[in-house]
Amino acid sequence: MSHLPETVEAKLALITRNLQEVIGADLIRKKLEAGEVVKCYFGTATTGRPHIGYFVPLTKIADFLNAGVEVTILLADVHAILDNLKAPVELVAHRVEYYRHILTNVFHTVGVPVERLKFVVGSSYQLSAKYTMDNFRLCANVTEHDAKRAGAEVVRQVESPLLSGLLYPGMQALDEEYLGVDFQFGGVDQRKIFVFAEEVLPKLGYKKRAHLMNRMVPGLAGGKMSSSDPNSKIDFLDTPADVKKKIKAAFCEEGNIVDNGILAFANAVLFPISRLRLAIAASGAPDDGGVKPFVLEGAPEGTVFSIGRKPEWGGPLHYKTYEELEQDFADKKVHPGDLKAGVQEAIINLLAPLHRRFAEDPAFREAELKAYPPPEPVKKVKK
Repeated sequence: MSHLPETVEAKLALITRNLQEVIGADLIRKKLEAGEVVKCYFGTATTGRPHIGYFVPLTKIADFLNAGVEVTILLADVHAILDNLKAPVELVAHRVEYYRHILTNVFHTVGVPVERLKFVVGSSYQLSAKYTMDNFRLCANVTEHDAKRAGAEVVRQVESPLLSGLLYPGMQALDEEYLGVDFQFGGVDQRKIFVFAEEVLPKLGYKKRAHLMNRMVPGLAGGKMSSSDPNSKIDFLDTPADVKKKIKAAFCEEGNIVDNGILAFANAVLFPISRLRLAIAASGAPDDGGVKPFVLEGAPEGTVFSIGRKPEWGGPLHYKTYEELEQDFADKKVHPGDLKAGVQEAIINLLAPLHRRFAEDPAFREAELKAYPPPEPVKKVKK
């Protein structure tokens, strides 16, 4: 891993780089200038199977850790129930365990120091008397309109919304206080909830926090990468054959760099992880069985990402920055088929260490089976 930046400016630059929006950077700066440990949380509702879109926030969390930030991963089991019962009550506890296994192992394979991460389950404190009373106090300060607007981008929108969806944003705001953090991190789709939190926490006598937002990475078919749409995403446990099939079907129009899930994933995940793994290799650290950098043998020095290509089609391509790849694709110097092949191989490489850990860990496999049990076979009734 890289050494901890020494100056306030260097730490702040690492914390805030490659984000779409930062609200309250001055709050983080003050903590850094005071020499205090900055704390943040990233929450995920334990609902559908986690997919490779999670690599987007996880690679950013690596930046936080490398800047000395103390990171809490909130496994939001109560939120999973509140959001239109996306997770059946009887399966929530099992899904919490599976998420803990999958995220811990993903961090390991990428090279993120998990000993500096903390996992917290939402129900461990959200069912306490104090939290419940604070939730009632919050409800007494928030209109139905504001609660609905805050959750519009996150809570599933249906024709007859349940009351539970209105509680979701307020509890996410309260979590900032109860987890004792300085900033909350999430996708830009969380922006309305973040602004809501800044407005409502001071009304309860609690301090306002900073909010850091990642860009949303398009799914493979364009649009949002979603757990509920199997064609838009690749699951962590998808086989190489599954990966090839989904990448082959992905939207990737020649020269089109807008709403291109293949390019966006390369930018948000593949380049940062390859840089991270190259830095680990350069430090002389022993091979930990993690992800290999996405660089072909014989690539020029400084290469971060390579695309294999047959000699008759010009031979392999090597890139030091994502911007070079994007420009070549926009100029039609890189064919969609070649881009897909390069990203496909990188994703298979990315998932291979995780698949090995899954195969070698009975507890990991059991957690997956209990969290997402196969559907019971339909019994045929004789006429």
